[in-house]
Amino acid sequence: MRLSTKAQYAVRAMVSLHLHGENAPVSLKDIATREEISQTYLEQLFVKLRRRGIVESVRGPGGGYVLGRPASRIRVDEIIESVEESLVPLACMDEDGRCSCDSQCVTHSVWQGLAEKIRGFLASMTLDDLTGEARRKREAVPASEVR
Repeated sequence: MRLSTKAQYAVRAMVSLHLHGENAPVSLKDIATREEISQTYLEQLFVKLRRRGIVESVRGPGGGYVLGRPASRIRVDEIIESVEESLVPLACMDEDGRCSCDSQCVTHSVWQGLAEKIRGFLASMTLDDLTGEARRKREAVPASEVR
């Protein structure tokens, strides 16, 4: 199973936003430059993140984006589900891991279990957890190499 770059970029951008936006909004241009992600692509992702209340936009001079709620209350699975179509491993499954053919499919329990493990793992981590890890990594790297 492979998540799209949408998921990876959204999580990276959210960590960047939290790392650099503690006192003021952060522009998508700054995040794009720091993370080496297209600003246009980030704009598409942030529209979806804003719809879910994960970020809020701030207009005007010095505007940009801020977190929509505390980082400790933003789970990684929420970020990914905001930009991905689904976290289930098969196209025949709905968001809850159910399938119309589950009574006939002998491998359904395997895929349902996988979906539960993936969702549980991603739900166990918050943006605050990832940002803390990013800070620890930054402290271990010489300042000239930090983005």
